[in-house]
Amino acid sequence: MTLDDTAADVWLPIPADEIDGLPAPGASGLNYRFWDGGPDFPADPARCAFYVVPYMKGEEIAVRPLAGMSSVRVVQTLSAGVDHVTPGIGALRSGVRLCNARGVHEASTAELTLALILASLRGIPGFVRGQDAEEWRAGFYPALADKSVLIVGYGSIGAAIEDRLAPFECARIVRVARSARTTARGPVLPMTELAAQLPQADVVVLSTPLTPETRQLAGADFLARMKDGALLVNVARGPVVDTAALLKEAESGRIRAALDVTDPEPLPAGHPLWHAPGVLVSPHVGGSTSAFMPRAKRLIAAQLTRFVAGEDLANVVLTT
Repeated sequence: MTLDDTAADVWLPIPADEIDGLPAPGASGLNYRFWDGGPDFPADPARCAFYVVPYMKGEEIAVRPLAGMSSVRVVQTLSAGVDHVTPGIGALRSGVRLCNARGVHEASTAELTLALILASLRGIPGFVRGQDAEEWRAGFYPALADKSVLIVGYGSIGAAIEDRLAPFECARIVRVARSARTTARGPVLPMTELAAQLPQADVVVLSTPLTPETRQLAGADFLARMKDGALLVNVARGPVVDTAALLKEAESGRIRAALDVTDPEPLPAGHPLWHAPGVLVSPHVGGSTSAFMPRAKRLIAAQLTRFVAGEDLANVVLTT
């Protein structure tokens, strides 16, 4: 037990009595406080030792209590990305661990990625519109089989996407990430190789974190290097793509896109992306499935069990 003698607060966006396997309150030295991003804090932020960030509530809510959390030791997100939390990290004392939700979203995000690829290539949006209009839109449509796929960002989600691509008989799958390495499925190329790989890919999947280096990574030069007729799939973060540059390419008909995330987000009514030719938009639902809550609860329980025991935490992405 590494906590102080006085009990410390844990802020949870899920009621503690709905999470199996949590360390027992009191005996563990923890008090569980429920906060899902509402206007009123559940207790004094200065008493919080472990903060689980409300899911999908945005940056303003995520960082709101951080400035007052003078005793916090762990900030745990329930998302794979931490870009909505990092703007407030500078207010924290030294030694605070920021953890992400690796293991929670891989399956669901990879499922949606495949759904977006297949829907876009096989013309599913057009079929839906045809059904609404009672039109029989027969013809030949692109297949995923024999296509070359480039995955940009090869963490756990990128790897899960490739796992699900494996049965589809792709001609080639290329992996690009921040640093080169070797995996069981093959080499991961460094970002310095990205420009050379783009012209060869029929499908380009963005699954990279949003960082200063990846913001607007898919800009005008990136998109211009994509081959005619290629499909861009973004399941990363909206600002990884330069929206204006994408609109220019899409409106010309040269490339297509399938976007689970957009910039701005939510995409407002009247925005040209809604009706750009060849663009399919889903409303940031990569991780929002029936698989989320059970996996999120298991992660929270496991992390707090480690915390109370003084063991190393999983998924630490940075320490202040």
